[in-house]
Amino acid sequence: MEEFEDFTQSPKLREVRYDVRGPIAREAARLEREGHRITRLNIGNPAPFGFEAPDSIRMTMINNLATAQGYSDSQGIYSARIAVAQYYQSRGMTETDPDDIYLGNGVSELISMVLQAMLGPGDEVLIPAPDYPLWTGATTLAGGTAVHYICDEQNNWWPDPEEVESKVTDRTKALVIINPNNPTGAVYPREVLEGLVDVARRHNLILLSDEIYENITFDDAEMVNVCTLSDDVFTITFSGLSKTWRVAGFRSGWIYVSGPKHRAKNYLEGLTLLMNMRMCANVPAQHAIQAALGGHQSIEDLISPGGRLHEQRTVAHRLLSEIEGVDVHQADGALYLFPRLDPEIYPIEDDEAFVIELLRQQKILVSHGRAFNWIDDNHFRLVTLPGVEELEEAVAGIADFLQSYRDATVRA
Repeated sequence: MEEFEDFTQSPKLREVRYDVRGPIAREAARLEREGHRITRLNIGNPAPFGFEAPDSIRMTMINNLATAQGYSDSQGIYSARIAVAQYYQSRGMTETDPDDIYLGNGVSELISMVLQAMLGPGDEVLIPAPDYPLWTGATTLAGGTAVHYICDEQNNWWPDPEEVESKVTDRTKALVIINPNNPTGAVYPREVLEGLVDVARRHNLILLSDEIYENITFDDAEMVNVCTLSDDVFTITFSGLSKTWRVAGFRSGWIYVSGPKHRAKNYLEGLTLLMNMRMCANVPAQHAIQAALGGHQSIEDLISPGGRLHEQRTVAHRLLSEIEGVDVHQADGALYLFPRLDPEIYPIEDDEAFVIELLRQQKILVSHGRAFNWIDDNHFRLVTLPGVEELEEAVAGIADFLQSYRDATVRA
C-alpha cells in the first residue's frame, strides 16, 4: 500500500503565536480533568466572574430573534450602525455617517479582516510591545511583518513617539495603538496620542486604534479617541460590546473609518469584499448594539470608587506591591495588571515554564509576559475580574509560590 505524507498546517502559521490560549491553558485544562479547581486569571472574560449584561441588552436581543434569522447587510443592520455613528458624533466626530461603520463578530474578526485587506508580503505594521497578541498574529497571517515599538515601563507604560518613528521604513503601512492598553492598563495622555498621530501624518501611515476598553478607565484617567485628533490621517477605530457591556460571547464589535476616506477608496472596496465573503456578522447580537449605546451606562457604577472593578483593581495592585521583588504600575484602565519580577530575586530564564510551575503548584492560571510579545522573561499578566476575596486568595498563592521560588534560588 502506498504511503502518503502526513497532513500538515499551512506554512503561513509557522510564525503565528497566540500563547494566551496556548500550552499553559492546555495544562490548566488537563489539571481540571484530574479534578483540580483552577483560579483563572488569564483571560479577560467577564461572565465567569459574575458580570452580567444589562437586562435591556439581553431583552432587546431576545425580542428581535424572530426577525434575526436571515443574513443582514454585510456591513451591518442600519439601526446598529446609526447608533454607533451617533456614539462617535457625541464625541465630536459630527460628520460621522452610518456608512462609516462596519460591524463584525467581535473586534478580533475585524482586526483580521482589516489587515488582510491592507497588507502584501513584507508590508510592515508598527505594533506596541507589550501588545494584545492577536495584532501580531493577524499581521503575520496576512503576510505582513510586525515591528514592535516599546512602551516604556519607567514612564507609565506610555510609548515614545520618537522611538515609534525610528521604526518606520519604506515598507511601513500602518501604526497600531492599543488604548487603554492590554496588558499594561496604561491610558495614554493626549500629548502622547498627538505625537503618534503626527508620526502617522508625516509618514502617510494608516492609524489603527484598538479602543475596546475605552469606557473602562479609573480615577482621573482621560480616554481620548484617536479619531478626534485629526481629520487628515486615515484612521480605523475598533470597539465593541464585549468588555464595557459584559457580553464577550455575543461577538459584537465594530470599526469606524474616519479621516480622508477618499484616499482609501480602493482599500475600502477590498475590505467590503472581505465583509461580503463572510456574509454578515451575528445578526441577533447586532440588535444589542442600539440598546447598549443608549440609556444608563452601568459600567460607570463598576469603575467608580466603591464599584467592583475599581475595588478589585485597587486590592490586586496593593497586594502584589507588598510582595518582595514585585513592581507593578497601577492600571489606569482595562482589566489587567502587568507585574515585573526583579530578576535579581527571581532569575527566571523561561517565563512560560515559570507560569506553568505556578499553575501546577498553586492551581493559579496567569499569562506570561512573552505571550504579549514583551522583551524579557520578568513579567506576567493578571486579570482583575475576580471578586476581592478570590483575588486576595490568589495573590496569597502567588506570594507563597514566589517565596518558595526565592528559597530554591538561594539554596541553588
